[in-house]
Amino acid sequence: MPSLRPRRGEIWFVHTPGRPDDPHQPRPALVVSADVRNALRDHVIVVPAFSTGRPGPTRVVLPAGVGGLDHHSVLFCDEVTTLHHGFLSERPAGPPVPGRVLKEVVRAIRRALGDVVPEPEQAHAGPE
Repeated sequence: MPSLRPRRGEIWFVHTPGRPDDPHQPRPALVVSADVRNALRDHVIVVPAFSTGRPGPTRVVLPAGVGGLDHHSVLFCDEVTTLHHGFLSERPAGPPVPGRVLKEVVRAIRRALGDVVPEPEQAHAGPE
């Protein structure tokens, strides 16, 4: 059971229920549920991270060092799940991921749900 309440944007190491023989446990996962929900409930919504995987419209690359992870990872936003606090480690891996990463994850989750999600507007360096 974590000693702290998970917060949106933090990466926590989690155990996946029903997969006790998985050698990759605990695995990192990004908390995506809202802080108010996290404070009131005994479970959180997370996106699992894997050390390998092809980037795509429903996957977000997380460079080494971001969120406290020491290795390059890929967030599988098409595998969103809810976990009881008892499956989380004692504390987050590090500081929350940058807001731009969290926004990219939310867009990828929406794509996984079937929404048509346009890419964000890019700032132009000057007149074309």
